[in-house]
Amino acid sequence: MSEQRVAKRSLPKLKYIVIRPLGYPMRASYHEDPEIDDPKVFEQYAKEQWVGEVVKKGKLLFDSRMFPDFAFEVISTEPSEGEISNSTVILVEQDYPLFEPRVVKDVSFDDIVGQEEAKKKCRIILEYLKNPEKFGEWAPRNILFYGPSGTGKTMMAMALSKAAEVPFIPVKSTQLIGDHVGEGARRIHNLFDKASQVAPCIVFFDEFDSIALDRSYQELRGDVSEVVNALLTEMDGIHENTGVCTIAATNRINFLDQSIRSRFEEEIEFKLPTLEERIKILEKYTASFPVRVSNDVNFITIAKETDGFSGRDLVEKILKPSLHWAIIDGLHEIDTEIFIKNIRNAKKIQSKPPKGMFV
Repeated sequence: MSEQRVAKRSLPKLKYIVIRPLGYPMRASYHEDPEIDDPKVFEQYAKEQWVGEVVKKGKLLFDSRMFPDFAFEVISTEPSEGEISNSTVILVEQDYPLFEPRVVKDVSFDDIVGQEEAKKKCRIILEYLKNPEKFGEWAPRNILFYGPSGTGKTMMAMALSKAAEVPFIPVKSTQLIGDHVGEGARRIHNLFDKASQVAPCIVFFDEFDSIALDRSYQELRGDVSEVVNALLTEMDGIHENTGVCTIAATNRINFLDQSIRSRFEEEIEFKLPTLEERIKILEKYTASFPVRVSNDVNFITIAKETDGFSGRDLVEKILKPSLHWAIIDGLHEIDTEIFIKNIRNAKKIQSKPPKGMFV
């Protein structure tokens, strides 16, 4: 038996791959690009040709039957390299935004300082993702995260994905609004169809209020009733998709359409960090600074000056500017004064009203 064949057999079976239609090596007048009418039928058609292929991101796969030499590019796989088997899910990117399943490797619950009540409530989601069949009709399938921006809602969803070892499908909610009638609904149905193929998984909607705004406000942002209705249909029917957990995040919960909000079995609040939590955040992130932090720095004083700041505010508006300031000035260490100056700058920016607002 050749060494190549032995090496091939040692590779894992792929859980799923995402491919993108590319085209023919050379274009002839009689060639026409294939259109994938039914993803499930195409998946079976593809497996009949590609089972046994060892692939990773960037590899080209070629059709050898109905459209000889038509190329598909592999744009992601799970795991990162492996063999296509009869159990591999084959997902195709077409003319809609790709909601690509990801494997979370760099975010854990330890990265989230505070939010203990939210973590406690999320345990049931973790248990469900690890063992979907256990819950039956009592599964926590639609969950709403709400609270101020920068309080860890996205990190929590990613940490759940990593802990449960399931795919994470991030969705920027504005991607679901199409330019033509029917396009938004098609994108939503495609998203949930893809999620059911890689389940158990998490579908995470960021900026959820951008599509789930109360219908009384819709004249301010265009008619999105098509998107709302499609989303309601999927959320009502998600019980058929065992292992799919929808998590939506918003910092404007009171503006959500009540018909959508009522579909969530659980609403989990994320709060601004307390004084003690702000101290922990400051200590945690400055520990990895490439410039030394002075021993005289008093994080308690700094934390007291940042009441009302979220964790992201502390990192992006205080710590990062302070570090950059020190690097630009060629300092060998960062003292309290540098942090305080950036706190004052951040407060000045926060206190300025948006342009065009009357005060």
